[in-house]
Amino acid sequence: MSSPSTRRLAISLILALTGTSVAACSDDGQKSDSSRITVWSLEDVADRVAATKAIIADYTAKTGVQVNLVTVNEDQFPSLIASSAAAGDLPDVVGSVSLAGVRTLSANELLDADANGTVVDRLGRDTFTPRALELTSDGGRQLAVPSDGWGQLLVYRKDLFAAAGLPAPDTYEKIAAAAAELNTGGVAGITAATAPGDVFTQQTFEHLALANNCRLTDDSGKVTLDSPECVEAFRFYGDLMRNNSVKGAQDVDTTRATYFAGKAAMLIWSPFILDELAGLRADARPTCPQCQSDPAWLAKNSGFVTAIKGPNGTEPAQYGEVSSWAVLDGAADPAKSFVEYMLSDGYPRWFGMSPEGRFPVRTGTPEDRQKFRTAWNTSPAGVDTKKPLSEVYGEDVLATLRRSPDTFQRWGLTENQGKLVGAILGELPVPKALADVVGGKSDARAAAERARKDVEAIAKGVN
Repeated sequence: MSSPSTRRLAISLILALTGTSVAACSDDGQKSDSSRITVWSLEDVADRVAATKAIIADYTAKTGVQVNLVTVNEDQFPSLIASSAAAGDLPDVVGSVSLAGVRTLSANELLDADANGTVVDRLGRDTFTPRALELTSDGGRQLAVPSDGWGQLLVYRKDLFAAAGLPAPDTYEKIAAAAAELNTGGVAGITAATAPGDVFTQQTFEHLALANNCRLTDDSGKVTLDSPECVEAFRFYGDLMRNNSVKGAQDVDTTRATYFAGKAAMLIWSPFILDELAGLRADARPTCPQCQSDPAWLAKNSGFVTAIKGPNGTEPAQYGEVSSWAVLDGAADPAKSFVEYMLSDGYPRWFGMSPEGRFPVRTGTPEDRQKFRTAWNTSPAGVDTKKPLSEVYGEDVLATLRRSPDTFQRWGLTENQGKLVGAILGELPVPKALADVVGGKSDARAAAERARKDVEAIAKGVN
């Protein structure tokens, strides 16, 4: 897709993504109409690419519309979308866009909110979960079409908790007590992200910070990371990692490996771990001694906490993500029908690519309100071995997981700070401040002050 109207927008996008100051220009554009569209997908793993191509082939056979699929690594998306905007050659549709990505595209006027709203209305607004629509809307405008979501998990060893007489770790107090009690005999009380340069650390901290009612900004946009609620979140996280976890920086791979080896009593991760925990992926199988004879042993002996409550929290809270389809400004007419197809006929195969982390936020159709939730229940998970998650975890666990995308929270989005959220994910000031607490270089109050000042500086650049 090529639209002259995108050229005037490229400058602001590059400004937001790179911090470069340049002079803007303007141009007028028009919508195009063709039988060919370009679709970018942020799902670049080989098996998911193959599955996406199969869905697209069926769409083309049904409609005659040719689709040029371009797979993009999520980390490279900001620079690639900026360069494409500068060249006036944006795709018609982008798939698997994060909430922060949607807000950044919106702030730079690269989305066709009318087209995305039309898709939602055609499919049936009441067939989507209200929370997903809320997080992908702004001032009554539907910025993107929400597809699937997931909520962060605290995974814990049920057998160790039962032996110690400990309750499920769903509050700060219970987590701290369990971590201290079970941090013995070569087993860490908890493993969670601490690497200062990882988005995973930001996600993990935000999960626990939300639990204590720690917010990025207030409703006016004032940065509030030095609030008492946030200071307590920094203190809690720092004490937990410094006193009852493994030494050294922990990231997405090391935390999983530690828990899989049976060397941690608790783990904070996304639900994408569920198939691996069940031994369904050859290159990421549990390695605990009991797992040698039963690859699913750790899954059978793990419990899952979704929402957590801190001492200053008014109710349990949970971090999560929603992935969306986004029709971009200047898109060819078939873009809307393509997204409709991906949320209807092609939908079960789309979320079925990795159901452990793709809970459909379109629950069904006007005729069958639970059609897609029912299909998700039987979607086989795994890479090398396939089986429905219900065969491993049971209905009670899955029901809890399914509810997560309906209730989770996020920093900044409902306060209209989506552009700032996208910017801090690029610079990661919060994980950097957190690392000082974990490493004993700073106390919680000083770290919270540093985080506030750094985010305020980023906000000035964004605005």
